[in-house]
Amino acid sequence: MQAVEEKRWYLVQCKPRQDLRALANLRQQHYECLLPMRQVERISQGTLQLRSEPLFPGYLFIELDTLQDNWMPIRSTRGVSQIVRFDSQPLPVPSTVIEGVRSHTAAVTRLFQSGDRVRISTSGSFGVEAIFEAKDGTERVILLLNLLQRESRVSVPVVHVQRLAHQS
Repeated sequence: MQAVEEKRWYLVQCKPRQDLRALANLRQQHYECLLPMRQVERISQGTLQLRSEPLFPGYLFIELDTLQDNWMPIRSTRGVSQIVRFDSQPLPVPSTVIEGVRSHTAAVTRLFQSGDRVRISTSGSFGVEAIFEAKDGTERVILLLNLLQRESRVSVPVVHVQRLAHQS
């Protein structure tokens, strides 16, 4: 009689900002894990930089066999908080979700998109609204500014620009 394979994917909650530590420690114990990442544009030290960040911060997926794998070491693994449960049972993640996550090739999440409404704010200024047009290198952006019923293009340091919430 052949044993039925009971491998399924589960969701692991990580300790705050320890996703990568949990991933490394679980893989070191020979567990199959998945931590989907995405590229995000962020302002760091006055420049726009691409950073790799977890797609689901605070969580990773782990593949476990309900009959063969030892689940006990997972709880005490550095970086791991718990396996996500419903009532007292670990909640399996549908394989279609895992397939979707694996096939997902996300575009870079840009901090500013052309046409975004932004606010220029510097120390001592009252904050002028403008429209984001383009990046001008890594430290500056080009904005459309409406002054005296006339649109003007200005180049502004990226650290002085904040995106305004979308308004309907």
